[in-house]
Amino acid sequence: MLIQSSNNVKIYNLSAGKSLPEWLSDRKKRALQSKDLDIRRRVELIQDFDMPGVSTSIKVSKDGKYIMATGIYKPRVRCYEVANLSMKFERCMDAEVIKFEMLSEDYSKVVFLQCDRFVEFHAQYGRYYRTRIPKFGRDLKYHFQSCNLYIVGTGPDVYRLNLEEGRFLNSFQTEATTLNVCDMNPFHQLFVCGSKEGKIEAWDPRARNRVGVLDCALHSVTPDTQVTGVPQVTAVKFRDALTLGVGTSTGQILLYDLRSNRPTKVKDHRYGLPIKTVDFHHLNHDLVASMDSRIVRLWDRNTGEPYVSVEATSDLNDLCLVPNSGMMFMATEDKKMLTYYIPNLGPAPRWCSFLDSLTEELEEGETAAVYDDYKFLTVDELHDLGFGHLIGTNLLRAYMHGYFIDMRLYRKAKSIVEPLSLTRYKQNKVKETIDQQRSSRVQLQKLPAVNRELALKLMEDSKAVDDAEAVGKKSGAKLIMSSNILNDSRFKDLFVNPNFQIDKSSEEFRLLNPAVSRLDKIREKRIKKALIEDQFEPVEGTSTENPLNDDDFSDSERKGRKRTISTDDSSSDSDDASLRNEIKLQHKIIREEKFQQRKLERQQEKLEGPKFMALKPGQKFQGFRSTTDQPKKKLAKASLGERIHLEEDVDKVKLAPSAGSREMTFTLPQSERVTKAREQAEQHHEERRKIIRSANHLRTRGRGRGGRGRF
Repeated sequence: MLIQSSNNVKIYNLSAGKSLPEWLSDRKKRALQSKDLDIRRRVELIQDFDMPGVSTSIKVSKDGKYIMATGIYKPRVRCYEVANLSMKFERCMDAEVIKFEMLSEDYSKVVFLQCDRFVEFHAQYGRYYRTRIPKFGRDLKYHFQSCNLYIVGTGPDVYRLNLEEGRFLNSFQTEATTLNVCDMNPFHQLFVCGSKEGKIEAWDPRARNRVGVLDCALHSVTPDTQVTGVPQVTAVKFRDALTLGVGTSTGQILLYDLRSNRPTKVKDHRYGLPIKTVDFHHLNHDLVASMDSRIVRLWDRNTGEPYVSVEATSDLNDLCLVPNSGMMFMATEDKKMLTYYIPNLGPAPRWCSFLDSLTEELEEGETAAVYDDYKFLTVDELHDLGFGHLIGTNLLRAYMHGYFIDMRLYRKAKSIVEPLSLTRYKQNKVKETIDQQRSSRVQLQKLPAVNRELALKLMEDSKAVDDAEAVGKKSGAKLIMSSNILNDSRFKDLFVNPNFQIDKSSEEFRLLNPAVSRLDKIREKRIKKALIEDQFEPVEGTSTENPLNDDDFSDSERKGRKRTISTDDSSSDSDDASLRNEIKLQHKIIREEKFQQRKLERQQEKLEGPKFMALKPGQKFQGFRSTTDQPKKKLAKASLGERIHLEEDVDKVKLAPSAGSREMTFTLPQSERVTKAREQAEQHHEERRKIIRSANHLRTRGRGRGGRGRF
């Protein structure tokens, strides 16, 4: 049992606590109850009061002896008999149940509206009959005087099924596109239905005519409500012959007096969630119970002031108030169906009257907590008491970041340790006094092992900054300070890790060092200048804002002043030139060092002689270049035909890297253009050889005739 208090009203959650699985034997259940304190303290009001997956709706019979609930999965209905506080029967169905209505005083006659457009009737022994409606249904109500069953759904029609004759009657034609809910007044049998457009239509079953319309969507918009979109009517309930409660999809509850077309009270849940159930409780207080998927609120019907709220851990689907009592049941998006008991609303039902005596005993005095006989200690506190060796034994119970220990054992240990507390206090005071004396002595600065020069430089900068701030407030704005990173944990590795050691012999450091050193000198000058300015005040009669004009000086002074200005400009230019010269000199030195290093490497290679290398296992030496390769000059002078015949296979191209023994070979695609070019090259080569042979023959014949032949 879990006790909550809201607005000075106690709420008893009878469903709290651990639940035992059904497959456990009675012997194991008794063993768990004897060991586990939570199971032993729980109150199981009704046995197996749950569903396999989700519970969708729940109701109490008119005689108050039976509780029926529907859920999934599989779709089923369960009936509980309160006389035995256990489940009476369970029936599975073909489709999920949207709504159901008890036609009799007990469970013997029940009608179910299912999600597949079927309306199923059950008798005491089981399913009796099922029929189908033209459109999907959303709600149903039974009129006892005429034996008519009214069904509303995704359409403008209100279907009427007469259970005495067993046939459908002419349906009511409404002005709505979709009807969500409906209700029947038990006093004068006025039938009302809520639509998607946010309207309530009232019908007289005797005349079969519409007698009135209420525009709830318009009335739900007030200065105190938060409405987004067009409100739909999602819940409707009669309290008596004149009072009607309406819930909207935007989280508002409207109370109407049937004699007026305007609401008497508008209440907002402030969650923006659709109101699923509206009910009235008027046993001890005139209250309204409204429920959305998150919370159940009970508030005064006349003033609208909140009385109590009940919030569950899972989403809520349905609410059922037990008549003439302070108990309520809730169907949730969880396996458990919740049971709450509020004594301020009324007494417990007759079948669980023991709850009154139980709650009275709990209210007599403050209930003892579960661990009142134990003391919670952290690990450090355990070691201070000398109980560190008890960790892991039965004397300590682990909980969160510490342990629970028996209060008697704790008191004994505390009495033993207490005499030592004065001695420890004296030791702490002596230590504090010694530390104060040491702080007045000269403290040496400890430099880190890595980057000592950088650390010393940062220390000097921070000291200069402190001196400047001690002189005056103006120094902080004039100084160009670098942040002290010695005490910053983000830069800790810079002075601890040897990998961050600055290498002064590196090329980057040598090239940047001239510029960095020059910036350091400029910064030191500015710091000294700021310190001097803060220590002295300007002389009366002089102004630092307006500079002096040349007319204020004589001719000799004016010439000297111009000379100083020109020397300052020339000095800045000379500084830039010297910086460039230093950087160029460093570049030259680095190049010379690289040249000398390469020269030494070549001499070392000559002294060492040739290197011998061995092939890897499984490799064959094929040379660095192919033996069939020809020099590039010969290939450039050769004709096209000779170039083609140089390769053994003109269709294959071989590529070899500059080093290594691997070679890649691929075949070029054959085309008519390549073939034609090859034939033309061969023909040209053959014609050229014929011309050369004929020329040689003619030259030989001319020589034989004494050189008088013509060519």
